[in-house]
Amino acid sequence: MPRRGTLHRMCRNIHVLHNFEPATTDDEVYAAALQYVRKVSGSTKPSKANTDAFERAVAEIAHATRHLLDALVTSAPPKHRDEEATKARARAARRYEAQRLGEAQLAAEAQHAALR
Repeated sequence: MPRRGTLHRMCRNIHVLHNFEPATTDDEVYAAALQYVRKVSGSTKPSKANTDAFERAVAEIAHATRHLLDALVTSAPPKHRDEEATKARARAARRYEAQRLGEAQLAAEAQHAALR
């Protein structure tokens, strides 16, 4: 059973599509659906036996996503792709820097422990 309140952790490759100016394109909706099906199936390229099911799932999810986006309403001003991309790059830089510092700290601790 899905838990409520867990939407804050999404796959980093699937991006928010709602409330953009210009509006989200069908290609962006398809790309998100494809990423979702790849993630769920665990396969970036299905076998011949699974190709029809894979492609059908992508089409159905893209269709449902387009309906969802068309039905959503908001009073927030539309987001701009360039600004959102800049924010995403800044978040990634912070994440990678924290990872690098964490790895350096672990290496220093391991070296210190080896000297004891």
